Amino acid sequence: MLGALALPALSVTSASAATVPTAATATPAVNCHNLPPLPYEVHAKAVIIRSKASSKSTALGVLYKNHKFSVAKKSGNWLYITDKTTGVKGWVSGTYVYRDVRMCLD
Repeated sequence: MLGALALPALSVTSASAATVPTAATATPAVNCHNLPPLPYEVHAKAVIIRSKASSKSTALGVLYKNHKFSVAKKSGNWLYITDKTTGVKGWVSGTYVYRDVRMCLD
């Protein structure tokens, strides 16, 4: 009696499993991993722009959230930026200026 109940259950499982690969083979419209990295953003109210990649170096200016800036290079946890709003060039801490992480749902 138990064997008779298990046999239909196995046939149902194999029939539903046959439909799963066709749904899984569908390709997503956009592959998230092929997209360019997100831009750098200021994640504090303001960040001090320094002359060297050190917290003890001379302060050259302040980078605010609403300023436009570009990143030229990276050294450790420091970024060499150009503040396009004020024209100041210098180093900022990567603790406060970084790229957000893109979430890829595969």
